[in-house]
Amino acid sequence: MDSKPTHARSRHKRPTRAHLLGPTILTALFLATLFTAWTPNSFSIGNLNEQFASLLTPRAAAPDAAVSTPLPPPRIGLVAGHLGNDSGAVCYDANGEPELTEQEMNEEIAVLVKASLEARGFQVDVLQEYDSRLGGYRAAALVSIHNDSCDYVNDEATGFKVAAARDTRDVNRADRLTACLVDRYGRATGMKFHRGSITADMTDYHTFSEIDPNTVAAIIETGFLNLDRDFLLEHTDLVVDGIVQGILCFVNNESVEPTPMP
Repeated sequence: MDSKPTHARSRHKRPTRAHLLGPTILTALFLATLFTAWTPNSFSIGNLNEQFASLLTPRAAAPDAAVSTPLPPPRIGLVAGHLGNDSGAVCYDANGEPELTEQEMNEEIAVLVKASLEARGFQVDVLQEYDSRLGGYRAAALVSIHNDSCDYVNDEATGFKVAAARDTRDVNRADRLTACLVDRYGRATGMKFHRGSITADMTDYHTFSEIDPNTVAAIIETGFLNLDRDFLLEHTDLVVDGIVQGILCFVNNESVEPTPMP
């Protein structure tokens, strides 16, 4: 006996509630975001289309916070006394032949001070005695490096001298630079401050009137090229360190005891 084929009843799975709710929630969030930004003046078909387009357009990531441009390192000026002009004091040997000039000593010290300060990140200029750059020269500080006479004066003609301009615009800062140089140079070298022999040639030094009025400047005579000559030649590193530490004291606003100026 023939029997009719039995057709299996097809079964269809119903979509789960979670699957149906997903698009609904996203749509609700989208509309909520849109109407949160709605204002009466903006509600027009044109504006609405623009707002839809705006919401659907990918936005660029917010730029990183602006990075501040670092300030350039402080500039320091060093005048190598007599450089490019004359020899300065001249020291002679027993036969009357010149064996050392002040200009040579000044330049050597200035070049070494420059190297030491540059190693610490400063910008440094070594300037000649009448350098064309001195007109209106601007720097955190300017120090002119000199030495005293090769001639024997007396047994008291030993030590160093520091002076600032007599008519400086900023007396407090000028006094601070000189105090820093006196203190740090004296500590580094062990030499005494020869206060009594500071002359008008130092306080009225021509460079002081040429540079920018806001540039604080001082002149240092690192020693006498007679009684102090051996020390200056054999311990130039201490001379250099004393000047460097004096400049750092001023620039970094380090503590220092005030030094009375004549």
